[in-house]
Amino acid sequence: MTINRYGRKQTVLMFPWLVHGHISPFLELAKKLSNTNLFDIYLFSTPANLKSIKKSPVIHQIKLHLPELPELPSDLHTTIGLPLHLMPVLKKAFDMESDEFSGILKILQPDLLIYDLIQHWAPVAASALSIPSVVFITTSVTMASTMFHLYLKSSSGIPFPFLEIYFRKNEYSHVSEILESSTNNRKDKDRVMECVGRSSSIVLVKPFKEIEGKYCDYLSALTNKKIVPVGPLVVELSPAVNVKENSVMQWLDTKAIGSTVFVSFGSEYFLAEDD
Repeated sequence: MTINRYGRKQTVLMFPWLVHGHISPFLELAKKLSNTNLFDIYLFSTPANLKSIKKSPVIHQIKLHLPELPELPSDLHTTIGLPLHLMPVLKKAFDMESDEFSGILKILQPDLLIYDLIQHWAPVAASALSIPSVVFITTSVTMASTMFHLYLKSSSGIPFPFLEIYFRKNEYSHVSEILESSTNNRKDKDRVMECVGRSSSIVLVKPFKEIEGKYCDYLSALTNKKIVPVGPLVVELSPAVNVKENSVMQWLDTKAIGSTVFVSFGSEYFLAEDD
């Protein structure tokens, strides 16, 4: 996408799901696109999420106002601090705003919509206005290709082609529960499949091909879409941050090489007591 013949910047509307672990890569991608000076970037999310994001003169914020349901006040219009049992309620409230989203599209008339994996209605609204839309998968391609293999191939008994990545037998039941979970009588796996299926010929992914190339190729074969890696999108440290004085880095410096394992459960994972 480039500056068109009229010489204006292209307008891009970015619409992440309300998980902070998704909003962060959307924001970093927005910064990279904005730095090219070819795009006007708009980020669409709830006030509860936008308040945690530093305002930028080059990234415009548009507020998404979810309905205030009795069990879901406005300060919980985000997954940050959201009790796990309210996740289906948040998804329900999110779906209720599809009409507001359509109204934003009509007003803004962006040249491109970049959306997340849960709002299957977003590309439909964009298509009705002849606006191209592209899904952005914020997880690793290894994870995405594994899950899509389970969606599309597990019932036929075809094994995942890369033996170094697999689910243990006792993990399949938990994965199946996730795939079959639903909101508003719609299975989450169907939402994901529709989001990818409605993406305009390409799918954006967060990693880079030098590390996950074979998984990119396999995901492309599974989805019949061109997979476009945008890079790891690492948050740049503020100049004020002194790595040498960081307590975690100082602690790591006391450890022998290869002696420490870093384990990440995600930005908002709920560990069970047994875990």
